[in-house]
Amino acid sequence: QVQLVESGGGLVQPGGSLRLSCAASGRTFSINTMGWYRQASGKTRELVARFTSDGSPNFADFVKGRVSISRDNAKNTVDLQMNNLNPGDTAVYYCRMTDTFGRDYWGKGTLVTVSS
Repeated sequence: QVQLVESGGGLVQPGGSLRLSCAASGRTFSINTMGWYRQASGKTRELVARFTSDGSPNFADFVKGRVSISRDNAKNTVDLQMNNLNPGDTAVYYCRMTDTFGRDYWGKGTLVTVSS
């Protein structure tokens, strides 16, 4: 099993920046993909950015140019740096990891609110 804990959410003004961090613990040796998803109120959960199984990052179109994703394999963390945030980015942000056995792990989420 892998446990995921997100941190870094909060209230930010439009145009501001926020950095989210996700730390994995447990059977981290089997981690395959790592990434961030979000779910706004009344909407389905969607990909924000992730590292694929070959280590390549990919990004949702709506965040390209505003978001970067980084990982530290030694610490089993994946961070999401978000810039130029707008109210449409308000959502609960979830960390997701999959392992080499095909299992899927989600964190409990961290709320990001973009408002003046």
